[in-house]
Amino acid sequence: MTSTTAQPSTDTIAQSQSAEVAHNRRITLALFAAGLTTFASMYNAQALLPSLSEAFGATPARAALAVSLTTGCLALAIVPVSALSSRVGRTKVMIGSAVAAAVIGLLLPFSPSLDVLLAGRALQGIALAGVPAVAMAYLAEEIGTEGLGAAMGVYVAGTTIGGLAGRLIPSFTLDVASWRWAAAAVGVAVAAGTVWFVQLLPPSRGFVARPAGLHTVLGDLGTQLRHRQLLALFGLAFVLMGGFVSVYNFLGYRLTQRPFELPAAVAGSVFLLYLAGTVASAWGGRLADRVGRHRMLTASMALMGVGLALSLPDRLGCVAVGVLLYTAGFFAAHTVASAWVGTLARGNRGAASSLYLFFYYLGSAVVGGLSGLAFAHAGWLGLTATVAALLAVGAILFAVAMIHSRNGIQSSGGSPVESRPMAKLRR
Repeated sequence: MTSTTAQPSTDTIAQSQSAEVAHNRRITLALFAAGLTTFASMYNAQALLPSLSEAFGATPARAALAVSLTTGCLALAIVPVSALSSRVGRTKVMIGSAVAAAVIGLLLPFSPSLDVLLAGRALQGIALAGVPAVAMAYLAEEIGTEGLGAAMGVYVAGTTIGGLAGRLIPSFTLDVASWRWAAAAVGVAVAAGTVWFVQLLPPSRGFVARPAGLHTVLGDLGTQLRHRQLLALFGLAFVLMGGFVSVYNFLGYRLTQRPFELPAAVAGSVFLLYLAGTVASAWGGRLADRVGRHRMLTASMALMGVGLALSLPDRLGCVAVGVLLYTAGFFAAHTVASAWVGTLARGNRGAASSLYLFFYYLGSAVVGGLSGLAFAHAGWLGLTATVAALLAVGAILFAVAMIHSRNGIQSSGGSPVESRPMAKLRR
């Protein structure tokens, strides 16, 4: 007898593959929109810091709390929100987070005092936590391993464009209006981007609900924290993000004071350098998939060091090129490290992603705030010395991660932590 089992036709297979590509493209575009709106909300206050100091008579370190409180509260909310998403679903948490943050952003321009504004920024940080806490886990669950680096690169590119837009919109508005109108302009733009994100985001297909009790959450976190490679990457996120936010927190002060004394709108245009991060994050993920994470991360951190050194002279061209290289190196490093965390995670990927982001935003809050003391005492030289020290610590942490990576390969006799392209290169 001959078998009558129906075999899928070539057209059916092609249609299925085409639908899968379209679905993945929609996910990637939605997460791009999420990154854009989240980071526009998070960092638009950086462009407002000199104006807030002038309007409320605040020191640079106190005004910088408008950034540090947001990222600090976000860091504290990351783990609980991630646990919540493991129970109710990734998409519900991301949508609720984006909408709540957009509403708060529309209310902030009406703050009657700096204290009220800072309280509102703290609440906005809590609301914002849902997108970054869940996005990495959502991508890891919905997109295959081979395409994860590229998808993560697009998401991080969205965060860079959001950071750019969140800084440029108020910078140009400040040239013709007060900080309140500048904040309102960002709030309206973020609200529009949030609508776009909500319409694009497809339901989860790879999500499996997990109990979110305290014992389960602590168990998942403990599993990730016992992983030495992950622990090194968490520390790397803390120091790199802390240094990066420090540079941009006080760059505006440097450019509007002697010897440059640029107008607010002109000084704000330096945030166009964020476009280097957009390109670097998208290409960084693809290159890491091809040449290996360790090579890409090494090159990225070296680029950060070169850029930091170039920013020291009191020459506008040197400052611009230095910050450009530093920005490109940072976003490439962040793209590679965040994707690496997703592949190393044991069990609950959401727990690993939330811990990475907890340390990432904790570095932004703690270092970004304390570095104001270095800037106040020794100016840009003191700030760059602080950031350079953090970069050196990051290099040590990266070396630790690589040592444990090689030990894992030798003990298993395989290559569980390297990307496939590296294995091909060795063959």
